[in-house]
Amino acid sequence: MFLNFLKDFSTKKIVKNRLSNVKHLSTDTIIKKVGIIFDETYFYERESLVQELIQNGIKENNIQILVFKDKIKKNETFDYPIFSYKDLTWNANVDKKEVKDFVAEDFDLLINYYDTEKVALLLVSHLSKASFKVGFATIDQRLNHFMINTNAENYKVFVEELFKYLKILNKI
Repeated sequence: MFLNFLKDFSTKKIVKNRLSNVKHLSTDTIIKKVGIIFDETYFYERESLVQELIQNGIKENNIQILVFKDKIKKNETFDYPIFSYKDLTWNANVDKKEVKDFVAEDFDLLINYYDTEKVALLLVSHLSKASFKVGFATIDQRLNHFMINTNAENYKVFVEELFKYLKILNKI
């Protein structure tokens, strides 16, 4: 228990230091490929959010999902990639292959769909090679290019605001 606290503390410190060196690049690319990082600890309507994105013109095969859970039970199986605190190393890296593949993907848009700061989520979002990152206003502002001020339970409001501003920014 105490070791987990120390690991979390050291990883958080490393991630916060890395965020201070972030350089935001502006791109004019049209959004086709979308990655979504969910925190399934608080938000369970993952499929509903994906359906909202599809209804707004994103193709289903262009959407990739990565889900975070605080604890994964031993015999639990999933039909989507998942990670937890156990997949973090002491020096703020991720060991799991699915997470490494997700982070290496060049997404046009990365949706950081979590409104509570957790070091694992911040790390994966920061490591992502996405050209445009969107998230909630309650998360560290250095992480995302665009922030929406709502909570995670209001996924319809989030998607509505997201696509309203993506149209303004000529991203769709």
